[in-house]
Amino acid sequence: MSVELEVIDITKGKALRKKVPALTAVVEQAGCTGCEACIAFCPVDCIEIIPGLHHPDMNKLVEIDLDRCIGCKLCAKYCPWETIFMYDYEEGLKLAPGVTIRSVCDQAAELEGTA
Repeated sequence: MSVELEVIDITKGKALRKKVPALTAVVEQAGCTGCEACIAFCPVDCIEIIPGLHHPDMNKLVEIDLDRCIGCKLCAKYCPWETIFMYDYEEGLKLAPGVTIRSVCDQAAELEGTA
Protein backbone atom coordinates (compact mmCIF):
# COMPACT_ATOMS: atom_id res chain seq x y z
CA MET A 1 0.00 0.00 0.00
CA SER A 2 1.48 3.35 -1.04
CA VAL A 3 0.76 6.58 0.77
CA GLU A 4 0.78 9.92 -1.05
CA LEU A 5 1.69 12.97 0.95
CA GLU A 6 0.35 16.36 -0.02
CA VAL A 7 2.96 19.11 -0.19
CA ILE A 8 1.93 22.01 2.04
CA ASP A 9 3.28 25.55 1.85
CA ILE A 10 3.94 26.25 5.50
CA THR A 11 3.77 30.02 5.07
CA LYS A 12 0.19 29.90 3.77
CA GLY A 13 -0.94 26.50 5.00
CA LYS A 14 -2.32 25.56 1.58
CA ALA A 15 -1.25 23.00 -0.98
CA LEU A 16 1.30 24.02 -3.60
CA ARG A 17 0.57 23.34 -7.25
CA LYS A 18 2.64 20.66 -8.93
CA LYS A 19 3.54 22.51 -12.15
CA VAL A 20 3.37 25.97 -13.71
CA PRO A 21 0.04 26.38 -15.55
CA ALA A 22 -0.32 27.60 -19.13
CA LEU A 23 -2.80 30.25 -17.95
CA THR A 24 -3.32 32.21 -14.77
CA ALA A 25 -6.23 34.24 -13.44
CA VAL A 26 -5.84 37.92 -12.62
CA VAL A 27 -8.43 40.03 -10.78
CA GLU A 28 -8.84 43.60 -11.97
CA GLN A 29 -9.59 44.83 -8.47
CA ALA A 30 -11.00 48.19 -9.55
CA GLY A 31 -14.14 46.32 -10.66
CA CYS A 32 -14.20 43.76 -7.84
CA THR A 33 -17.06 44.07 -5.34
CA GLY A 34 -15.75 41.45 -2.93
CA CYS A 35 -18.87 39.35 -3.46
CA GLU A 36 -16.76 36.17 -3.10
CA ALA A 37 -18.71 34.28 -5.79
CA CYS A 38 -15.44 33.14 -7.38
CA ILE A 39 -14.17 31.53 -4.19
CA ALA A 40 -16.77 28.76 -4.26
CA PHE A 41 -15.58 27.56 -7.67
CA CYS A 42 -11.82 27.51 -7.08
CA PRO A 43 -10.73 23.86 -6.79
CA VAL A 44 -7.37 24.73 -5.21
CA ASP A 45 -8.43 27.47 -2.77
CA CYS A 46 -6.10 30.10 -4.27
CA ILE A 47 -8.47 33.09 -4.03
CA GLU A 48 -7.86 35.24 -0.99
CA ILE A 49 -10.24 37.73 0.61
CA ILE A 50 -8.71 41.14 1.25
CA PRO A 51 -10.42 43.04 4.08
CA GLY A 52 -11.49 46.65 3.61
CA LEU A 53 -9.06 49.33 4.72
CA HIS A 54 -11.15 50.92 7.48
CA HIS A 55 -13.77 48.24 8.14
CA PRO A 56 -12.78 44.63 7.45
CA ASP A 57 -16.26 43.60 6.26
CA MET A 58 -16.77 46.58 3.94
CA ASN A 59 -15.08 47.27 0.60
CA LYS A 60 -13.53 43.81 0.49
CA LEU A 61 -11.67 42.63 -2.58
CA VAL A 62 -10.37 39.28 -3.75
CA GLU A 63 -6.95 38.37 -5.09
CA ILE A 64 -5.68 35.29 -6.88
CA ASP A 65 -2.53 33.81 -5.36
CA LEU A 66 -0.53 33.41 -8.57
CA ASP A 67 1.76 30.89 -6.86
CA ARG A 68 -1.18 28.50 -6.38
CA CYS A 69 -3.49 29.20 -9.35
CA ILE A 70 -3.75 26.22 -11.72
CA GLY A 71 -5.41 28.17 -14.55
CA CYS A 72 -8.70 26.24 -14.52
CA LYS A 73 -10.75 29.31 -15.64
CA LEU A 74 -13.64 28.63 -13.24
CA CYS A 75 -13.29 31.89 -11.32
CA ALA A 76 -13.29 33.93 -14.54
CA LYS A 77 -16.31 32.01 -15.84
CA TYR A 78 -18.41 32.56 -12.73
CA CYS A 79 -17.38 36.09 -11.70
CA PRO A 80 -20.68 38.03 -11.90
CA TRP A 81 -18.81 41.33 -12.39
CA GLU A 82 -16.50 40.00 -15.13
CA THR A 83 -13.37 41.31 -13.42
CA ILE A 84 -11.31 38.11 -13.51
CA PHE A 85 -9.36 37.52 -16.69
CA MET A 86 -7.19 34.66 -17.91
CA TYR A 87 -3.72 35.38 -19.27
CA ASP A 88 -0.75 33.34 -20.39
CA TYR A 89 1.14 32.62 -17.19
CA GLU A 90 4.12 34.93 -17.76
CA GLU A 91 1.89 37.75 -19.05
CA GLY A 92 -0.37 37.40 -16.00
CA LEU A 93 2.60 37.73 -13.66
CA LYS A 94 3.55 40.98 -15.38
CA LEU A 95 0.01 42.41 -15.55
CA ALA A 96 -1.21 41.55 -12.04
CA PRO A 97 0.68 44.28 -10.16
CA GLY A 98 -0.83 46.96 -12.42
CA VAL A 99 -4.42 45.97 -11.57
CA THR A 100 -3.85 45.06 -7.91
CA ILE A 101 -5.06 47.71 -5.47
CA ARG A 102 -4.52 45.79 -2.22
CA SER A 103 -2.63 42.56 -1.75
CA VAL A 104 -2.32 39.81 0.84
CA CYS A 105 -0.31 37.56 -1.49
CA ASP A 106 2.78 39.76 -1.65
CA GLN A 107 1.99 40.92 -5.18
CA ALA A 108 3.27 44.42 -5.78
CA ALA A 109 0.40 46.88 -5.79
CA GLU A 110 0.80 50.13 -7.69
CA LEU A 111 -2.11 51.80 -5.91
CA GLU A 112 -1.53 50.47 -2.39
CA GLY A 113 -3.82 52.12 0.13
CA THR A 114 -5.99 54.04 -2.32
CA ALA A 115 -9.06 51.80 -2.27
